[in-house]
Amino acid sequence: GLPRSRLHSVPLSVAVGLDAAGKTTILYKLKLGEIVTTIPTIGFNVETVEYKNICFTVWDVGGQDKIRPLWRHYFQNTQGLIFVVDSNDRERVQESADELQKMLQEDELRDAVLLVFANKQDMPNAMPVSELTDKLGLQHLRSRTWYVQATCATQGTGLYDGLDWLSHELSKR
Repeated sequence: GLPRSRLHSVPLSVAVGLDAAGKTTILYKLKLGEIVTTIPTIGFNVETVEYKNICFTVWDVGGQDKIRPLWRHYFQNTQGLIFVVDSNDRERVQESADELQKMLQEDELRDAVLLVFANKQDMPNAMPVSELTDKLGLQHLRSRTWYVQATCATQGTGLYDGLDWLSHELSKR
């Protein structure tokens, strides 16, 4: 039959990150333009966000430990990976880095461009983008296009700037 990639004419994107990073808030801010108070995601929400030339299928995969192994099932045909990090959570930034590195080793994601949302930048103690870039080990990624965007999901700041970058990268393909 047809190669699988032909079945999806629009680029798919996946949003992942540790629990409480702000994935669901970002998702609903993009989808509805409003803040919804979210409860921790068990399982996942699938939403489609259309923006510019891209139909983002955002799988908000809950970050809790027991479901993290399920993440990889959502990576088929993914061309853009959005990784959400809580910039204020210094205690777990190493855990975020480990998860991200593991994810980038997945076969299905070998061609995906990486957009990191450095979320919760409104917090007084938030790590700046430069520090997060360093802590996540992004400068060691040789054969991957990546970008870090400072965001504040509750205010919506930076979200569209990040998506503009992703949209631009994916349109080059």
